[in-house]
Amino acid sequence: MDYDVFVDELSEIEIKPKIKQIITTINAYSYVAAKSDSEFSAALHASDTILPDGGGIVLAARRTIKQRIKRIAGADLHAHLLDQLNLNHGKCFYLGASLETLTKIRHRLSHEYPNIIVASYSPPFKSEFSNSDNDEMIKNINSFSPDVLFVGMTAPKQEKWIVEHRDQLSFKIAAPIGAVFDFYAGNTQRAPLWMQKNHLEWLHRSFGSWRLAKRYLSSNPKFILDVLLYNYNRLRKQRTDKNIFLNTD
Repeated sequence: MDYDVFVDELSEIEIKPKIKQIITTINAYSYVAAKSDSEFSAALHASDTILPDGGGIVLAARRTIKQRIKRIAGADLHAHLLDQLNLNHGKCFYLGASLETLTKIRHRLSHEYPNIIVASYSPPFKSEFSNSDNDEMIKNINSFSPDVLFVGMTAPKQEKWIVEHRDQLSFKIAAPIGAVFDFYAGNTQRAPLWMQKNHLEWLHRSFGSWRLAKRYLSSNPKFILDVLLYNYNRLRKQRTDKNIFLNTD
């Protein structure tokens, strides 16, 4: 439980000139995945901001650090940054997904955010990119020089890629937002608002994908167990420290 999770309001996140920020998200799945993937863990720790994207993270924060924080999903960050870009006639770049999905995104943006200048690139669909693949992606991004770079390659690939190439890329904010590409394109529907508010969006997504269902069925119990063990060890240490204090005479 050693991630410095964002506890402020989303409105505090701003696109700043001459400042490069990587904003990632964490949920129960990514937390569990990072425990066995040191590169993923390093990528999350290298982020400038980690948003609590998941009911489990929010509830765990309330139990462990006794602080009420709000869930901020990737879709919330996406909408927030688009509002800023539209207000300031900014530029954003979408890296990832298919050409069809990117076309849908650009079409919707043209109606909802007419002041934003948009570019995109669909990389080859493969588990590992070659040097030439990376060079082509970097070239496309840098020739456009976006204010915001949205990356949709699914976790943990997207987080690792951004952090690995951070110094080679031109952007002000880079945000790996995965499934948001499909949400915004209309390929996949987000959970109803009542499910989002009650930390059940993971359940809604499970209904639509056996792959995601298996992911949640595996990661959620491991995350809950880790939170329970963390709290148990913390309370045990507090009691031990108290006994040591009382017995020092």
